[in-house]
Amino acid sequence: PMDVRYNMINWVHRSTRGWSYGGGVTDPRTGEIIKGHVVLGSLRVRQDYLIAEGLLAPYEDGKPVSKEMEEMALARLRQLAAHEVGHTLGLAHAYSSSAESMSSVMDYPHPIAKIKDGKIDLSEAYDTKIGSFDKVSITWGYQDFPQGTNEESALEQIIQNSLKAGQTFLSDQDARPLGGAHPYTHLWDNGKDPVDELNRVMEIRALALKNFGEKNIKLGAPMAMLEEALVPMYFFHRYQAEAAVKMIGGLNYRYALRGDGQPVTELLTPYQEKRALDALLKTVEPASLVLPESLLKIIPPRPIGYSRHRELIKLKTELTFDPLSAAETAADLTFSMILNPARANRLIEHHARNTNLPGLENVIDRLINATIKSTPKQGMEGAIQMATNYALFTNMSKLALSKSASAETKAILFWKLDQLKGWLQTKSVIGEDWRAHYSFMAKQIYSLQDDPDEFKTEDLLPAPPGMPIGNTEENYCTHH
Repeated sequence: PMDVRYNMINWVHRSTRGWSYGGGVTDPRTGEIIKGHVVLGSLRVRQDYLIAEGLLAPYEDGKPVSKEMEEMALARLRQLAAHEVGHTLGLAHAYSSSAESMSSVMDYPHPIAKIKDGKIDLSEAYDTKIGSFDKVSITWGYQDFPQGTNEESALEQIIQNSLKAGQTFLSDQDARPLGGAHPYTHLWDNGKDPVDELNRVMEIRALALKNFGEKNIKLGAPMAMLEEALVPMYFFHRYQAEAAVKMIGGLNYRYALRGDGQPVTELLTPYQEKRALDALLKTVEPASLVLPESLLKIIPPRPIGYSRHRELIKLKTELTFDPLSAAETAADLTFSMILNPARANRLIEHHARNTNLPGLENVIDRLINATIKSTPKQGMEGAIQMATNYALFTNMSKLALSKSASAETKAILFWKLDQLKGWLQTKSVIGEDWRAHYSFMAKQIYSLQDDPDEFKTEDLLPAPPGMPIGNTEENYCTHH
């Protein structure tokens, strides 16, 4: 495999799922790629298979298992191989392509599930073609022109044709930060509109959770193994939510050059930002986070030999499955993205530039009204409502004390927390649990106000590592 004459794709086994890599050997004098060298992690297939098990609940008693799971996992492997080979050819990640009809294999695709005849269908989970932007990239980088061609003009024409076709290129620095601003450049997302896709993904998630039960694991498997398949379903929306949140305080922009005709920057519309917040608030509704009693009854503590591991939901109940911590973790994912310091700072700036755009105070009011100030529920939905409320308070307090938050951001947070404290102290509710909940949050706000330097913000339980896994390395051509 080290022989420089051969380009290699290596199938590597690890103890846990990990990244795949596309690299190679280059001539340090010229940057010429001499040999391509790809590493594919084998446990990636298991993760894709696990996602399919959660979506399809395929283990019907006495019936053969559908080939759909295997076909999805293999389709992902083909796409991944093309992606890593792209790196060996010098291509960088192209994260805006998922919003442009999958125009590049250099994006990170999330499996596309659809509902057909009331059932989840994975027949189109991954694309099977090299994308149109990939062809542009290879043509630009590797085209041999006939003798007498003005190469500089010919290369520029390739780029102009790509721009006219509506193709864009944005990469890691735009897609990876949780405080990112580009509305169409993300990891593990799909669809031309991230908000429409989030709403669609939540429908898939709801159906998968409704159908979730014994048929999600093989006959004879420990019932506790249901949790493995449940995790990617419960958090199925997390990366599309990460895409949608960038519409809030978002900025549409390009890697524009002077004179190339591309738009440079453009603020989003108030409607776009409102729709994004509407969709994100649906992800923290108790109805979205509650698990049915019938499911909770069939997930026991882990049996001997099956210890808990990082891919499972973190617990506050020692051994037993903890649906309230699961809900708190899911809510924390959403609130931490909305109340990211960079996003909060941009909301203030963008509102100052265009008063029709939502300001930070508007966003916080909507968050509080949709959660803490909403009508208290009872039973399991009420308990989840309390967990969600606390997740919001925790993220508000973190933002108020963040060193990355601007002075005006902190001022707004302290003001909104003070308003909330007054409401909590005067709100009359039925039920000792709700009175205790409101009193505790009011006292927490008082402690924060009394001595911000000594106030300890709580780190809520982290979500399991959920990425279908990609490549964190930036392997691409930098010589020119």
